[in-house]
Amino acid sequence: MQNAIEDQLSKAQLRRSLLKQRRALSGEEWRQKSDRLIDHLQSSPLFHPAQTILAYHSFRQEPDLSPLFSESKYRWGFPRCVNKSLIWHRWQPGEPLQFGSYGIGEPHPDSPTLTPDQVDLILVPAVACDTRGYRLGYGGGFYDRMLSSPEWAKKPTIGIVFEFAYCQELPTDGWDKPLQAVCTDVNFYPLER
Repeated sequence: MQNAIEDQLSKAQLRRSLLKQRRALSGEEWRQKSDRLIDHLQSSPLFHPAQTILAYHSFRQEPDLSPLFSESKYRWGFPRCVNKSLIWHRWQPGEPLQFGSYGIGEPHPDSPTLTPDQVDLILVPAVACDTRGYRLGYGGGFYDRMLSSPEWAKKPTIGIVFEFAYCQELPTDGWDKPLQAVCTDVNFYPLER
């Protein structure tokens, strides 16, 4: 029991520290880091062949992938948080977003949904990722639940973080699922799985 409490405390402390570091980035530095990350992502072997990609709209100074979303070569899907699940919807540039219960931009509930068989790649937002592919999220478990389900478990996943949030080893729980790769503003890191 004590180890679980210590792990949760260390996760919470690490989350606070990394979010503070991310918020301290100037707008110019955030944009430059995001642009470099996009360059690494676009040249990665997982991204290039994908046709339908699940992504996210930047929140709390997460790496901004929005310059990619105008690429007509790709179909984009974005999540809506519904209860404790992520529902994925097709989204096209110019379509309005609504702000959900967490203050995150989401597609309209009536927009077409995407099923796992239609998806080629998932770009996973994170507070941090480690060299084993584990991620530290915001604590809601949305992505862990999704990636644990059989229909999503085999989909290629890339964690998206700035280099300062790419750690040697994060504390993990039994339900945490490793990602296949991590992309930062410094490099693309394919991981063994």
